[in-house]
Amino acid sequence: MQIIIRGEMTVAQLRQAFYEKLHELENDYNVKHLKNVTLYVNPINEFGEEVVPRNKLGQQVNKLHSNGPYRSAAEDYKI
Repeated sequence: MQIIIRGEMTVAQLRQAFYEKLHELENDYNVKHLKNVTLYVNPINEFGEEVVPRNKLGQQVNKLHSNGPYRSAAEDYKI
């Protein structure tokens, strides 16, 4: 399944648009679980020109990996 969000936007605007689409998926289509989600982004500057994200050493960053959200110890111990 694809969620497509078109147009230029700030990260905050993308976050909100993505949240709204996930909310729609959950509430309108009764989807409660997802796995292995891949989000592709095309970074630009305020002038619409492509930019290349770089780490502190100046190396190009192409992927960010996540094992899901932070789980607190309280969740593990059912506190």
